[in-house]
Amino acid sequence: MNTIFASFAGFMWGPWLLVLLLGTGFLLTVRLRGIQFRSLFYALRLTFSREQEGEGDISPFGSLMTALAATVGTGNIAGVSTAVALGGPGAIFWMWMTGLVGMATKYSEGFLAVKFRRKNEQGEESGGPMYYLEEGLKKKWLGVCFAAFGACAGFGIGNMVQANTTAIAVSETTGLNVFSVGLFLAILTGLVVIGGIKRIADVSSFLVPFMVAIYFVGALIVIFSHLDQLGSGLGMVFEHAFTGTAATGGFAGATLAKGIRYGVARGLFSNESGMGSAPIVAAAAKTNHPGKQALVSMTGTFIDTLIVCSITAMAISSTGVWTSGETGVALTIQAFTAGLPGYWGNLLVTLGTITFAFSTILAWEYYGEKCFEYLFGEKYISFYRYAWVVFVFIGAQVKLDMVWNFSDAMNALMAIPNLIGLIFLSGLVSKETRLFEKGIQQGSINKFD
Repeated sequence: MNTIFASFAGFMWGPWLLVLLLGTGFLLTVRLRGIQFRSLFYALRLTFSREQEGEGDISPFGSLMTALAATVGTGNIAGVSTAVALGGPGAIFWMWMTGLVGMATKYSEGFLAVKFRRKNEQGEESGGPMYYLEEGLKKKWLGVCFAAFGACAGFGIGNMVQANTTAIAVSETTGLNVFSVGLFLAILTGLVVIGGIKRIADVSSFLVPFMVAIYFVGALIVIFSHLDQLGSGLGMVFEHAFTGTAATGGFAGATLAKGIRYGVARGLFSNESGMGSAPIVAAAAKTNHPGKQALVSMTGTFIDTLIVCSITAMAISSTGVWTSGETGVALTIQAFTAGLPGYWGNLLVTLGTITFAFSTILAWEYYGEKCFEYLFGEKYISFYRYAWVVFVFIGAQVKLDMVWNFSDAMNALMAIPNLIGLIFLSGLVSKETRLFEKGIQQGSINKFD
């Protein structure tokens, strides 16, 4: 079964899907006239203005933090280092390019999620790709496919993988056995997710900014302690982006194709643009216009890929550890250890891994819950939540090769119907975005409330 899932996941995440994801982002960038460049500063001001006008369950900021809880995590710590270790420093450039076009994708997802959201029987907002595929594209079967894949994928990449990562990290740091760690993590998860999206958003709004700030400061210390090498590190990013990277030290070398492949793949893994997960929580935001929440959602990719991933990449390239032959979390730990005194580098990366993984568990529960609700109705939501808590405990105990491969396949299957919806509804998003921007300019739509 593991071999089957690995082969299927390898095919699904082949060049054709990466081209489709990037191509959709480029198409949306063109149709929206580069909104991610024109409106970035307004979007950031809107994000931190804490606006809460309009219908919804949580603040736009809470929505963004919950989305970031799902994306800021192993992709930023392990994904970036893997991209550099396998694709060379040039992979960072292609990760940046993925983030830039991905911002237009995230904008469109957020716009459609709010436009086509609807209240459930409990008075909560429900939205996401399944709803805009059904009501916007008039293809309910595509919505059902997305929801089925999303509900299944959540138990893999959003639950068991994260629980296992957390349990191993805590066990290696403290010496506690994984059974105890898994039990504690399951109880902690239950205390949050049983409270629904409001409690998840409250925890994410505290946890994500706090951990990102600490991680950011730690990475800056590493970079500034090797400031004399930062210029050459940046130079390698642009030089190797178009030439590939020769073998050096423990680095086996990488062709131009490998640099592009790993940069794009890890960038998409990190920010999830086009996958369809983030718009599920965007639909819960209190806002009086889809365009406003779309701009807030767009900043998630900017923060995740162009800030957090970049500082990880700069720490790795400026310290020179990318030639060591290490990969994944081990490479990031090596970079932080080179710039922080004593045990602090290891501790910071380990703490970041644990915190980010836990926040991902919380956010993905909401994604999976909403997909499950779309398929079976609100009355079974509590069943999904309790099952989620049980699988957190199970995930902490088991080996996860097959779970990783299964999750990769489900994530790819989620992306396909979502991308179809984005492409065919891009005209609607473009038209209504122009009306939104015109309303802002004329004053008929207030910029911040």
